[in-house]
Amino acid sequence: MKQFGITPNILQFDKCCECCEYFQIGKGDLVFISDHTYAAFFKGRISEEAYIVNYRQYVKGEPTDVMVEQIYADIQEIKYDRVFAIGGGTILDVAKLFALKNVLPVVDLFNKKINIIKNKKLILIPTTCGTGSEVTNISILELTAIHSKFGLAVDALYADDAVLVPELLENLPRSVFATSSIDALIHAIESYTSPKANAFTQLFSKKAMTIILEGYQKIIEQGDEVRQSLSKDFLLASTYAGIAFGNAGCAAVHAMSYPLGAVYHVAHGEANYVMFTQVYKAYCAIKPEGAIAELNAFLAERLGCSVESVYDELEKCLDQMITKKALRDYGVKKSELADFTEAVMTKQTRLMANNYVPLSREQVLAIYEQLY
Repeated sequence: MKQFGITPNILQFDKCCECCEYFQIGKGDLVFISDHTYAAFFKGRISEEAYIVNYRQYVKGEPTDVMVEQIYADIQEIKYDRVFAIGGGTILDVAKLFALKNVLPVVDLFNKKINIIKNKKLILIPTTCGTGSEVTNISILELTAIHSKFGLAVDALYADDAVLVPELLENLPRSVFATSSIDALIHAIESYTSPKANAFTQLFSKKAMTIILEGYQKIIEQGDEVRQSLSKDFLLASTYAGIAFGNAGCAAVHAMSYPLGAVYHVAHGEANYVMFTQVYKAYCAIKPEGAIAELNAFLAERLGCSVESVYDELEKCLDQMITKKALRDYGVKKSELADFTEAVMTKQTRLMANNYVPLSREQVLAIYEQLY
């Protein structure tokens, strides 16, 4: 029985010039990249014969089905054999779809009502240290008709090559670094306690947690200027966490964050942090033994605290990166919590199946209420 796999080739380059020399990006290539990243790192290194899509002109924030359809309308006459995506989770998730033979209608694609066939090469190059999307078979979009994020997970969405270039993390804004790396930490933690976890996935989860927490501790002690020297470490940690959750899955933290992200456009990692510790405190109350006890002991050792105080101490650490807010601080109305719960229980079953212990509708609502 298969327990573990890494499908994309993983390539590492120190500099973007080395990456461009290797791939020779040009005619027959569709390249998703922001104007800023292009100007800073790739201008003069990508042939003018490549077709460039500046995805920033289509959307600000999280990706949607409407965004994908607008891009498709603009490029449908373009002939291409390879798809390159150079960016954060938004554009990696979107670009995966353009390696498929059939993209539209997007809602039908995500509901698996049309054939999902990959017929282009796909090369993913992350510019943040959080998504892990470069090594997963998952694309997440907001489906505007249902006002919620939805995931498509099929093997056709795996990249051929996942390319790590630490130079791309230079000058990453503090807020983007914080939200993306916290997302990676939660990927590692949720996959560790997933029922699908095994010795292989947990190895990657633990390594990712260790790198991220040690990195945070260095930043807290030495100041933000140390971040640049840690770029390679955080990029690796993000990919390790992506490998872990790509095999074992994420769960309730991600599921419960999606309505907040979709309705109030809260950054993905920030929305995850809002939910994170309360979900894990609920798990501990229901079933304190097993994988979560192992996790708590591991985290306590990393943080130098008691097992009993591990989530409080973890929040103190993460609050040095980004301040946790209550749901009401984002404008959420208490009357919306029931709608959020309904969306989680009916639209996020793929994720909720990976919970450490099953959570009922009442338990999910109670977590939202405690976070309000």
